[in-house]
Amino acid sequence: MAPPAQPGAQGGRGSKGPPARKLLCMCSLSLCLTYLCYSLMGGTGPGALRSPAGLRGSPAPRALRASPAPRALRSPAGLRASPATPAPPTRASNASRPGVSADAWLRTALAPGEVIAAPSGAFERDPQESSTTDEELSRAGSTTPDYGEKRLPQALIIGVKKGGTRALLEAIRAHPDVRAVGVEPHFFDRNYEKGLEWYRNVMPKTLDGQITMEKTPSYFVTNEAPKRIHSMAKDTKLIVVVRNPVTRAISDYTQTLSKKPEIPTFEVLAFKNRTLGLIDASWSAIRIGIYALHLENWLQYFPLSQILFVSGERLIIDPAGEMAKVQDFLGLKRIVTEKHFYFNKTKGFPCLKKPEDSSAPRCLGKSKGRTHPKIDPDVIHRLRKFYKPFNVMFYQMTGQDFQWEQEESDK
Repeated sequence: MAPPAQPGAQGGRGSKGPPARKLLCMCSLSLCLTYLCYSLMGGTGPGALRSPAGLRGSPAPRALRASPAPRALRSPAGLRASPATPAPPTRASNASRPGVSADAWLRTALAPGEVIAAPSGAFERDPQESSTTDEELSRAGSTTPDYGEKRLPQALIIGVKKGGTRALLEAIRAHPDVRAVGVEPHFFDRNYEKGLEWYRNVMPKTLDGQITMEKTPSYFVTNEAPKRIHSMAKDTKLIVVVRNPVTRAISDYTQTLSKKPEIPTFEVLAFKNRTLGLIDASWSAIRIGIYALHLENWLQYFPLSQILFVSGERLIIDPAGEMAKVQDFLGLKRIVTEKHFYFNKTKGFPCLKKPEDSSAPRCLGKSKGRTHPKIDPDVIHRLRKFYKPFNVMFYQMTGQDFQWEQEESDK
């Protein structure tokens, strides 16, 4: 067989264009470079981000389905067994618990230092989007009553963004034994270097017997937050509001779209390569919804008994039921009940009202309850498949079945 024409050789077919063998070689090299890029990003090839297995190259999801509890779990994402072994998953009802590219600027921001425990380069870092300023924090700490004293919080709402954390905060603030700062302090992700005294000063004054709280949803996805909170007080109670990750991602995008109408479509941002079905898990709108990976980090410092998972869906359809669980978890008397809520059909979620008077219900601002853009059904389907193994893992780790798959099959 004649050797292939050398670069720059004259005559024959080589003078009219690259021979077939050279073209094949170039294609092979291109594919190898593509595989290398995905490998450096934490995957093992084009299918790397289609399922959790690609994130850490660990065993297949079969063991996930066979494991009855997280201690025996060998997850497709390579999660370690959590310190606490919960009961088998139950349905999340009232009775379920007793108590750098050209478009880099488009990425919805996350907290500095926020990473998922994955191989180097698997996910990009983004600063968390928030409108909280130092002036607002200072004002929040200076507008509390003159009686009582400022204390570090005993309970935190740590996530998740666009899950319903603001609604939960406003509802629990209706309880007379709870005082909570209205703005997001971002102490454990952005302002940690300012020290605990700065953090204490941001808090409202409380009396003996009252609970001090704050909410910063980015804590849940901040790698350093669990250790820092544990260092402050290892008995801190943590509340996480979770929501169907597909719906949450669309809501996240909708919020960004309202501020930057010129951004690409959801479909463009959600994929690295739509033809191959490669979900872009480096986009924070997608990354935040991989709840199991974030939770693993928290379970290294806090037992499951100190973490309450609130259903964002049920917080809308049955706010009183979810608030009963929250009050039990915090050791409070059940004072916030169905009498405190009024369902606003226009916004599509409950508003707060004072049961003792006839004043108009107080609803969340116009930034809540935005109409979502129409998303290609094929994109929705692919995202559901991407999240499903992570959701199953999350159900096993928490001992709760949030029925997101059932919810989707009903649509």
